[in-house]
Amino acid sequence: MTPPTASDRSAFGKANPHALATILEASETRRIISATDIYDISGVKLWAGNQPVSTSLQRKLLDRELRQPLETSLVAEDGVSAASLALAFEELLGGGSALLPLLQPHAQRLGTLIKGLTLHPVAQLLLTAAQTARPEHYAHAVAAMALNGALMAAGGGDDAAVRLALLCGLLHDVGEMYIGPEHGEAEADRDLDFASYQQLVVHPHVGSLLLAQLTNYPADVARAVAEHHERLDQSGYPNALAGGQMSTQGRLLAVTEATLNALRSPYSHLLHASVALRAVPGEFDLVWVGKITQAASAQPPQSAVMEPEDIQQRLAALSEVLASAESRVSALAAQAQLPALQQALELAEFLLGRLRTGWNESGLWNPSALLSADAAEVETLEDELYFRLRGVQRAALLRAGTLPAPQAQQLQDLCDSLAMGG
Repeated sequence: MTPPTASDRSAFGKANPHALATILEASETRRIISATDIYDISGVKLWAGNQPVSTSLQRKLLDRELRQPLETSLVAEDGVSAASLALAFEELLGGGSALLPLLQPHAQRLGTLIKGLTLHPVAQLLLTAAQTARPEHYAHAVAAMALNGALMAAGGGDDAAVRLALLCGLLHDVGEMYIGPEHGEAEADRDLDFASYQQLVVHPHVGSLLLAQLTNYPADVARAVAEHHERLDQSGYPNALAGGQMSTQGRLLAVTEATLNALRSPYSHLLHASVALRAVPGEFDLVWVGKITQAASAQPPQSAVMEPEDIQQRLAALSEVLASAESRVSALAAQAQLPALQQALELAEFLLGRLRTGWNESGLWNPSALLSADAAEVETLEDELYFRLRGVQRAALLRAGTLPAPQAQQLQDLCDSLAMGG
């Protein structure tokens, strides 16, 4: 992982307004107290120890540098515990989740290991705040904990490895507490607009810093959290790592996160997760992808939502959108002079090239192959490729940053053409 910079080290010197607001909302129904006196950097006492927090604390903390990070000064006395996590896991098992084929073979072992998890007070505080004020975020954390642990167990991991995987899954999105809830991905990463994407891309880094600096969890946990949106082919974020730069737990967590994101789609079936993980070859570790695909293959066949003729028409349209995007990016790159625009177009070319690889290997451009293909799988792959086109749009805009008006309009027109498909 990249060593923290000076700005990283001061990231928790002030109370983050989003995390604080979530904690204070949770404090309305949970007992969250100050474990110690809270002082600002100059030694002024802002809050007494052993006192419940309230909105008055929010006013006192406004723009104040703190002697100690606020997160290390607060405790959730009646917060999330290993026992309540085990209960949430049991509820997940009994709730008809699409994950059941992956979880059930390891349910007893996972339940035992979850009961033995150690929750650092900072992690417990943030999980408690999420459970109360951002329930979708907490439900996502529990699902990621369960799936990450189940995949590691299915891969032959010993208890220590499975326990580590459970922690990585549980804490992977803790950085989302530090961005506005309107920008979080727990609702549906597939529907994020660009403004939300700009906020969201920092959360793996923030979560990793928090775990590394404010808890005593193993370094492997912080590293995996930093890597959970990375891809082996360097198409991920925030650092565009290559496969050889990613840890074992990071590779696993990336598959877990992508699986859960795919299950948020309208299809909500393991088939869609399996297709999403294989849509662009080389993105994910095949050891873990294979576990998802195997479980999906054992499920009853899915019926396509659209008629075969409609699927063929949409695939033809997708082919045209992809070809047009490649052509337009190439033409704009040939005349681009600003380095920022050039870099954005280089990224777009790279990501479109990855989509082209997936399209070519799918065989969906071949009418005869399409006739013999499974309609539901074709439909889900088509949906996934359209989603990936929108991802190219967001990534290119982010890479470009602020451009002069004429160049900004050129890039925006290109990106609008990518978003038309969905």
